[in-house]
Amino acid sequence: MIKRIEQLRDEGQAAIDAAAGTAELEEVRVRFLGRKAELPRLLRGVAELPADERAAVGRTANEVRRQLEAAVEAKAGTLAGAELDAQLAADRIDVTLPADPAPQLGRLHLITRTRRELEDVFIGLGFTVVEGPEVERVYYNFDALGVAPTHPSRLLTDTFYVDPIDDIFDPRSLLLRVHTSPMQIRAMESQPPPIYVIVPGRVYRPDNDATHTPQFHQLEGLAIDEQITLADLKGTLLTFAQAIFGPDREVRLRPHFFPFTEPSVEVDVSCFNCADGVSEAVTEDGDERCSLCKGTGWIEILGAGMVDPDVLAHVASGGYDPEKVQGFAFGMGIERIAMLKHGVPDLRLLYDNDIRFLEQFA
Repeated sequence: MIKRIEQLRDEGQAAIDAAAGTAELEEVRVRFLGRKAELPRLLRGVAELPADERAAVGRTANEVRRQLEAAVEAKAGTLAGAELDAQLAADRIDVTLPADPAPQLGRLHLITRTRRELEDVFIGLGFTVVEGPEVERVYYNFDALGVAPTHPSRLLTDTFYVDPIDDIFDPRSLLLRVHTSPMQIRAMESQPPPIYVIVPGRVYRPDNDATHTPQFHQLEGLAIDEQITLADLKGTLLTFAQAIFGPDREVRLRPHFFPFTEPSVEVDVSCFNCADGVSEAVTEDGDERCSLCKGTGWIEILGAGMVDPDVLAHVASGGYDPEKVQGFAFGMGIERIAMLKHGVPDLRLLYDNDIRFLEQFA
């Protein structure tokens, strides 16, 4: 048996030396060292040999196996290097030549396109676009909006503080704004009512997963005038939903809580991917529910509500007497709207700058 093992060693070494490529070398490895190869079978049969033969046969077989494995590994490195050199030589291109076809230049990112689309809708409804600082004071970001001192969003784990002058509760302390809502107060400070503004821009929160990133974009809306009701809010958002998601969309308002609106509502749009929550595509396990709305027929898109009189009280001296004027506010994530409209499954794809992904929305 030892003679046969040595014969396998010689045959294996010759086959390894003769292999002209990595694919051929892999066939040799399987033929001599694979699970069904003769040498491994001999090793598994050592226990059945007479006791005086086991040690010598086992030692020889293991040594031959190690020699062949080392030879295969060394040969693989040599062949892989040679194949790579050949591929690089064959694939060499002149990088000074113009691309064919020429790449399209000046294309807008999907987030920018969605932001401009939203702006166009609300400008058509009579709103004005305003922008504000991204490094904001605690007063405008929390205090003037009625956010309680004990609210979790004030914690160091939920907000990026830039310069806590005394502590994070000092109204003068600086932070990266967590929403575009501070511009509600700033906009009302800059002009008397009536006011109809939208505020698009970047906001910051320490989150990072498939639906959250540390930096993202929101669009805030504020309307203050006389005799404004919740019906005006619903009509505005219905027009927005139909302009963005299609003319057949409906909206519904569900009771909710936000510190700076009263009453507050979550706003849903009727699903544009199914009919009454039933999808045309049935999953392997027979589930007919729509994957977008989870079978409910509705998709949550934003939060809104009537502006709390306590918020207006901060700017009452500028003509915003809560006894005379009222209004509504709403806020939405621009990335969320883009993801829903274009079927993007992971928020992080919008920031990876993968041309193959971005060119889908050209």
